[in-house]
Amino acid sequence: MALQYDPMRSWIFTDVVKEEYRHKLLYWHMLHVADSIAQFAPYVSKYSFYQAMPVPPEGERFGTVKFHLCEHYWNINPFTEEMGTKAYCEYMPVECLKWQGTIPDDDAIDSTKNLSGDEGRSTGGEEGTRPFVFAFLPLSWEQDLKGKERTVMDGPNYRWHFVIRYPDGVTEEEGDRWLFEEVLPEFCRAEEVTRILTSKIRQDVNGCGYSRAVEMWFDGPEEWYRVCVEKMSGLPKPSWAQQDKFPFLKPHFHISSIFTPDIPYSDNMTQYRGIIPMR
Repeated sequence: MALQYDPMRSWIFTDVVKEEYRHKLLYWHMLHVADSIAQFAPYVSKYSFYQAMPVPPEGERFGTVKFHLCEHYWNINPFTEEMGTKAYCEYMPVECLKWQGTIPDDDAIDSTKNLSGDEGRSTGGEEGTRPFVFAFLPLSWEQDLKGKERTVMDGPNYRWHFVIRYPDGVTEEEGDRWLFEEVLPEFCRAEEVTRILTSKIRQDVNGCGYSRAVEMWFDGPEEWYRVCVEKMSGLPKPSWAQQDKFPFLKPHFHISSIFTPDIPYSDNMTQYRGIIPMR
């Protein structure tokens, strides 16, 4: 079967479990860029890293990750059988997985071992670790709920990206009805929220465990706090709630999120020139 043109984009949320590892994780990711571009330059048009902004007060219960957002724009599905043979195996050190929390930070685990990229991206979610978020989205947002008139002249945006899945026993239809009828209307009414976009996650690509992606913009973390902590405190708790306060979902397992600026710290396909350390 011939490869099919199938444009889409993806989000990868990367956490860092403690500040002791942040500089190490950054160093590895910048080394990893060349490995990645060598694999997919013919069929990826954008590959960027966005720095995670500091977690705002009470942001931990929203499953906030603290390292970066990696965004790709794909022209084909990279997980088809036709794309299965690669000249070089993309590698991911086990030590890197410890730093980002997808395997236990345990000295008993062999840190000299390398995994393939696909193995590394499927780890996490057991024994106190966190699932690795790798979500494929339609190329364009499916639903534009607020702020379509916003332009680059309106100033910088504090972007909140999050992915969710509903608890066991709650169907996607039931969960989306709660989200679209009870939650998102409150955000649409809040003057602090300047943009709301959402799409279903394409689970046919890599079996992502999350079902929906949402992006909201604010002027800054104080505005986010006023809406998500103060204004949403009166939202009724659903019967299936996994925590007492909004967003009612289990952090990192049923909601994972990240705060970023508009501008990537590295637009890798156009800016990457290798690692050039400070003198």
